[in-house]
Amino acid sequence: MYKLLIENSRKILLSCHTPFSFTLLVICKNMDGNFKNNKILRFKLQMKEIPIRTIKEPDFLGSFTISDLGDLLTEKDMVERLHRHNFFFVLAIEKGTGKHSIDFTAYPVTDYSVFVIRPGQVHELLLKQGSKGYLMAFDSSFYSPRDEPKNKVFRKVSRKNYYELNSGKFKKLLLILDYIFQEYSDKEDGHKEIIKANLDMLFIELARQSRDADSISKSNTPYAQERLEELLGLLESHICTNKQVVHYAEMLHLTPYQLNAITKNTLGKICSQLINDQVVLEAKRNLLATSNQVNEIAYHLGYEDTSYFIRFFKKHAGFSPETFRQNFK
Repeated sequence: MYKLLIENSRKILLSCHTPFSFTLLVICKNMDGNFKNNKILRFKLQMKEIPIRTIKEPDFLGSFTISDLGDLLTEKDMVERLHRHNFFFVLAIEKGTGKHSIDFTAYPVTDYSVFVIRPGQVHELLLKQGSKGYLMAFDSSFYSPRDEPKNKVFRKVSRKNYYELNSGKFKKLLLILDYIFQEYSDKEDGHKEIIKANLDMLFIELARQSRDADSISKSNTPYAQERLEELLGLLESHICTNKQVVHYAEMLHLTPYQLNAITKNTLGKICSQLINDQVVLEAKRNLLATSNQVNEIAYHLGYEDTSYFIRFFKKHAGFSPETFRQNFK
């Protein structure tokens, strides 16, 4: 009975996103039926959240902002410690240097580069003084195309974090960003619609530049690519509670065989490998962006046996969780 009560409580914990503690009272009977030696089990989940940035600009446009990097970096560098966003973040560098790491992958900050970060990803950024370009942020309440072709383009673009362009291709994007910035600054009638229309064009241009380096098959069908994008989104949001291929297949209305065929043809991995990759990624996010203990992180990710979690992490990451934290923090 104890196990059942604890397991039910654990499911409640995993469905919550704020730290808290709770007490479970276990009442025991002795042989004559009297209550005796009652046990109070206290469970604490004091998981510290990865710092989350929100859009703090005045809310004229329902969570949209764009800033000129030239104005922000006239006197000092921009230094952003490891954190995660609850919005989409687009950084377009016309001219600049620095360092940028997204989900523990380091990217060069160079002229004519564009970065796209999805909600939930973690990143840290150093932009040197004098860099030029635009920083843009928005959430799905502002921009979430209902038109399927546009939504498909947006999903494709947002799945790739780094775009390296040449001067000519970047200038096409810069014209669009200039227009968005002007509309945002002037706020004349219809500016929201104009900004959204220009975002459509911006993402179409980026989609044209995408080489989709993760895709190993040149014969991927649109259907397979769409199911893959849906799967990656589900992994991001359900990894703490679901780690079985069959669960994701059911959510996508596929059989496990069909789902494995899609992931194998598009990414060269079966679905269980993608699940393992997502667990390791979320563990790394928590190891480097919080001070939570390894057992707390293991429990947050759905592992009651911390020793098993440590072995799992070391097998797939090449380091124990503590060694990873010490080496990379």
